[in-house]
Amino acid sequence: MFPRPAPRRRLATGVVFLSLLGTLTTSAWAGPRDRSPAPHGAQARVTHVPSAVGSATPLSGYAIQSTAKVTDSAAAVSAPGYPASGWYPAGARSTVLAALLAAGVYADPFHSTNQQKIPQQDFQVPWWYRSDFTVADTTRRTSLDFSGVVSAADVYVNGHQVARAADVTGAYTRHELDITSLVKSGTNTVAFRVQPNEPNKNLTMGWIDWLQPPPDRNMGLVRDVLVRRGGPVALRDAHVVTALAVPSLATADLTVKAQARNDTGSAVTAEVTGSVAGTSFSKSVPLAAHETKTVTFSPADVPGLHLTSPKVWWPAGLGGQPLYDLDLTTSVSGTVSDTAHERFGIRDVQAPLNSDGARQYRINGRKLLIKGGGWSPDEFLRWDSTYVEDRLKYALDLGLNTIRLEGHIEPDEFFDLADRYGVLTLPGWECCDKWEGQVNGTGESGDKWTDADYPVAKASMAAEAARLRDHPSVISFLIGSDFAPDATIEKNYLDALKAADWRIPVVSSASDRSSPQLGSSGMKMTGPYDWVPPNYWYAKREGGATGFNSETSAGPDVPTLDTLRRMMTPAELDTLWKNPDAKQYHRSPSTVFGTLKIYNAALTGRYGAPTGLTDYVRKAQLAQYENVRAQYEAYGRNATDAAKPATGLIYWMFNSGWTSLHWQLTDRYLDQGGAYFGAKKANEPLHVQYSYDNRSVVVVNNRHTSAGGLTARATLFNPDGSQKYDKTVSGVTVNGDGAHGTALTLPSSVTGLSSAYLLRLTLTDTDGKEVSRNVYWLSAKDDTLDWAKTDWYHTPTTGYADLKGLSSMAQVPVSATASTESSGSMSTTRVTLRTAGSGTTPSLFTDVHLVDAQGRPVLPVQWSDNEVGLWPGETVTLTATYRTADLHGSAPRVRVSGWNAPEQTFPAS
Repeated sequence: MFPRPAPRRRLATGVVFLSLLGTLTTSAWAGPRDRSPAPHGAQARVTHVPSAVGSATPLSGYAIQSTAKVTDSAAAVSAPGYPASGWYPAGARSTVLAALLAAGVYADPFHSTNQQKIPQQDFQVPWWYRSDFTVADTTRRTSLDFSGVVSAADVYVNGHQVARAADVTGAYTRHELDITSLVKSGTNTVAFRVQPNEPNKNLTMGWIDWLQPPPDRNMGLVRDVLVRRGGPVALRDAHVVTALAVPSLATADLTVKAQARNDTGSAVTAEVTGSVAGTSFSKSVPLAAHETKTVTFSPADVPGLHLTSPKVWWPAGLGGQPLYDLDLTTSVSGTVSDTAHERFGIRDVQAPLNSDGARQYRINGRKLLIKGGGWSPDEFLRWDSTYVEDRLKYALDLGLNTIRLEGHIEPDEFFDLADRYGVLTLPGWECCDKWEGQVNGTGESGDKWTDADYPVAKASMAAEAARLRDHPSVISFLIGSDFAPDATIEKNYLDALKAADWRIPVVSSASDRSSPQLGSSGMKMTGPYDWVPPNYWYAKREGGATGFNSETSAGPDVPTLDTLRRMMTPAELDTLWKNPDAKQYHRSPSTVFGTLKIYNAALTGRYGAPTGLTDYVRKAQLAQYENVRAQYEAYGRNATDAAKPATGLIYWMFNSGWTSLHWQLTDRYLDQGGAYFGAKKANEPLHVQYSYDNRSVVVVNNRHTSAGGLTARATLFNPDGSQKYDKTVSGVTVNGDGAHGTALTLPSSVTGLSSAYLLRLTLTDTDGKEVSRNVYWLSAKDDTLDWAKTDWYHTPTTGYADLKGLSSMAQVPVSATASTESSGSMSTTRVTLRTAGSGTTPSLFTDVHLVDAQGRPVLPVQWSDNEVGLWPGETVTLTATYRTADLHGSAPRVRVSGWNAPEQTFPAS
């Protein structure tokens, strides 16, 4: 995030290696799918570890307890058979607080101010994590392989200390501890004494100003701890370096690399064999005692690694997402000693600076406007693969192509899903805590680095580079966020990346800063982070649609009334519309973003003072739709401009880690409101849109192929539905890959048009089929911005557009007929809407929610379109796709409401 005056937001016997590890936590949580809490005092399951070489078995869970309540020695706690009575069960990947929440110790922290009632002092002492595993064969070599310790831990096995907290520190460092000599047949015990976390002092993770920070600061083990079994020679760091011929895409060269490590005190010869893309290869590797060698197979010695007509990986919408598999085996004297498997994709990523100094991404030689959002994990780092998959599907539904991860770099499963769905990712380190403490500006948090921090940071970079490099969805690493690293830190990062064969762009920071070797970031972090009007985005300055804006939005994204009632008390809900100056716990801990004052003033100034909670929320949804739509539309229109083009936009943020009032296109429960459907509308593959700056009606073609024979129509109406202007232009042709063409320009004045009016745009193809439809509510009076008083989080508005006339629109009942079909685990509901009555007034912003028999939203759901404008005599059919199980056995219903349509519910069986 942008620099601001208030908070916003070594290895004992360990080595950094590639792994299947990530930021993971327990799945036993009351998330979008309710789950029962684990009983207090239950013991962790015993993990049965097989003898198979190459096996890497995650510990299945832990028993945890505060050291303040454990008086026994570390040797006793970590000995098999220790009676961990009264301890709490924890998942395989769990923070302390996540485990306590699963055990029902505290009330739902996402409701009201419940989280404030959790005592922080309970997490200011170390906590024990204890787990048992069994082995039958002690002839195998055994090691512990782990990452994700927040913030540090002493490690014990069967009563013996095997690593110190001074060495096992940092959330992203990777450790492999040889415990062969300690493992016995039968039950074995691993114990971690986990130290408290303080993001300003530790290279871990924090929450900046995104949400109220968890009382335990996420202390715990948030990635898998693997028990590895193998023979005398281990295979580690297996990966494939790809080189794709661009722009032809006709050939690709694969270079396979891995480390062969002799774990014995005697010289051996290892035979390393492998296969990839239908080609097999092998090599004899002599190894001295305890020697490690890099084994390489390249097209120079294995011609089959030169591929013709390779299967190329593309972002979603531009092509397919094929993946390749690498399998390696090492043997000693004919006996298999270890195996390795890696999945990868073939694609080319370039990100040069354009003539304006903005970073322009090219995927497989093709320019791409980055359209994305900032990602947040669950506040308590609880991992749920289905929940993550649902959110990534939402990103695609919105027409986004990229997710930015500022810190909180998710587990391999996340990137596996991104690979599969074609979602690009921009991981990087976070701002405003220890990660940028050495280079932070005045007023920023984060301690200065000590000598001990530099190797931890370098080891973190090496571990994440090794983990992420083969994922085709990863297109950069941002080694700085608000600030670029200094020369020493940058060199350490770049040395680690080079050693890991990192071949994709490295960006110095997400803000407009430079570092000594990498130079300019080519990105800007000019905000805004709080409310600005829709016309703001069209100015080619500050956060407007030029260059690459790494994080920006109009701030608050008030969720639907359904979600608000789940997260706040009635008294708290009253403050939303009655008291703009009220401190909103569910907005941010930041003093800058603590209230909704700027946002509420805009709602009142533009739409009129709210008359109640329901009126406030409907105005919020209308405002959020028009603002988010304008943001993406402005960047989309300007992407192919000759001068100062827009090259990237990351909406801040895509989602929230808790029940939030700001920075989210979809809320905690995956409900969808104005922000969601505004983004979905703006990012249609073929899209007709209005420009707030020059009144032009523009067609943007986000498809690869050109579109011709189109007909664009623009019609202006007063709120009563009386038509005041209508123009049709045929023969519109627009090139592909984000090109745009101007179909027409609306006149600056139209006789008889009221101060608030409606614009309906339609785009039809050569067959007369409607391919895009867009409805705007506009004002004869523009919003006025005071650019001279722009600060880091917004540009003040000194005069508001007058949209109060929309409140005079007559009520228009909307009827619906709906039917549902189910296939396998999925259902599809088709809803046909039509206005009732004989008047001329349209139904504006008509929203359809799929609900169960109790009126609760069925989530997640993907709509073909929603929040539509419906004129008299028109019908529109919308489809909703969802998991049948999310109906919880009830018949589906559809709840229809709108800006001027009374709420009604219809059967949808």
